[in-house]
Amino acid sequence: MARIGITTTVPVEIILAAGHTPVDLNNIFIADQEPNRLVEMAEDAGYPRNICGWIKGLYSIAAEPGCVDMVIAVTQGDCSNTQALMETLEMAGMETIPFAYPFDRDYDMLRLQMQKLAARLGANWADVEAMKVRLDKVRSKVAELDELTWKQNSVSGWHNHLYQVSCSDFNGDVDQFERDIDSFLLQAREKLEFQEDLRLGYIGVPPMFTDLYQYIERMGARVVFNEVQRQFAMPFAVDDIVEQYRQYTYPYGVFGRVDDIRREIERRNLDGVIHYVQSFCFRQIEDIIFRQKLEIPILSIEGDRPGRVDARTKLRIDSFLEMLR
Repeated sequence: MARIGITTTVPVEIILAAGHTPVDLNNIFIADQEPNRLVEMAEDAGYPRNICGWIKGLYSIAAEPGCVDMVIAVTQGDCSNTQALMETLEMAGMETIPFAYPFDRDYDMLRLQMQKLAARLGANWADVEAMKVRLDKVRSKVAELDELTWKQNSVSGWHNHLYQVSCSDFNGDVDQFERDIDSFLLQAREKLEFQEDLRLGYIGVPPMFTDLYQYIERMGARVVFNEVQRQFAMPFAVDDIVEQYRQYTYPYGVFGRVDDIRREIERRNLDGVIHYVQSFCFRQIEDIIFRQKLEIPILSIEGDRPGRVDARTKLRIDSFLEMLR
């Protein structure tokens, strides 16, 4: 059994079916007690200042002895810097495996990528499909948590974010993750409703701000839709595992994301949307498209390094909420 690092959501069923442990490097990085230390380590190794903090954190985590045995790097469908990340990890002695989502969602190309990954890791395709059935059971419970967030209003935006983003690797232990979600759901089903007067959506990559959701709730609003995190949880009722990863919106063109966001804006009765962009990320350009295609007030905020929400961003959030009211 190997510990296999991933740079973003990949077909985790393949890793598990091969008997290995998936490790989402993003989650390990941002949960570190001193994540800025990891950013600085990458800069000490030569990473430029004007490169995304996520990439630098991933490099430092993956390069730490004993963290992971190899890394699956998504070279198409995530970050434009991932190829260079993979190359610098190879220079540091780390074994890497490329994985590419076809931009046009071509079914045959995606299936070929998945089959190549399964062959590389030693997974039987029948076992991969059986693992999908196992994970779908867990994902259905995360989907219930999402419904409790926006229908029953008994789950915070932070917990909605946390459990959905953790579906990228199920915290490396599917059985324990399922026990954790079962315990949380027992409490959430009986919890009193939140009383915030504004319902927000959050779109974009998960934030580097460590207290964003908590601050929003202190200001009398609540995030009831986490776009990319929800996609990590695969909210699709499909039997075909290849089709499942075709419907996953994040790795493909932005317009599929726009359609998904529009549906959820209406379904969840959102008052406004916060679009988080990461400093030095090419996805900042997509803010132009969201502003033209989404007929709802949008606040764009930018994060650079891990830490609490800064005073300027707090002021902009406060002004946005007041404008919505």
